[in-house]
Amino acid sequence: MKRIEIESKLNESRNWILAEYTKLSDEQLHRPLTESEHDPHNVWNALDHLGHLALVERNFVGMIRRHLSGHENPVGLLADDEGAPRTREQIMASVHAMTDRYQRDHHSDPFSKVVALTADARSESLKLLSELWDEQLDQHLEGAPWADGTLGGVIGTNAEHARLHWKWVTEAGLLQDDGPSVE
Repeated sequence: MKRIEIESKLNESRNWILAEYTKLSDEQLHRPLTESEHDPHNVWNALDHLGHLALVERNFVGMIRRHLSGHENPVGLLADDEGAPRTREQIMASVHAMTDRYQRDHHSDPFSKVVALTADARSESLKLLSELWDEQLDQHLEGAPWADGTLGGVIGTNAEHARLHWKWVTEAGLLQDDGPSVE
């Protein structure tokens, strides 16, 4: 993926997701919608899903920066710090626990703060993108299961991630008038 394509995707996605979220009422932003994949007693709302985007985007930037500095395990998912391989179940349990911690830390944040968190994360991605040469965008990020596994593909994945979460919250009943829907 080329630099201009990545930057365009990121900007278009950000504008689109912000436009969708600004249409929501306060009740829609805070309505319980989806059950946590880590703790079934924890229910996420639409704002939690938006805030989650900041966590993942920052994590991707960190992975790429570790790759660029020569870290042997820049993604850190497929193997632990000692190099022992992890099962898919172990990987997903770790990811779900991390996302739940972040969600719980930011669950009470107002809409404007969540927008600021996602803006800060997006700015980190755009800054990283501005620092990379075209050849670097084509480098493979060891252990990255996202997109085509290249640095550029991983950065660009953030655009699709927003659409995926929007799909989940709308499928969970976000735009219904009949009250909360917990799956």
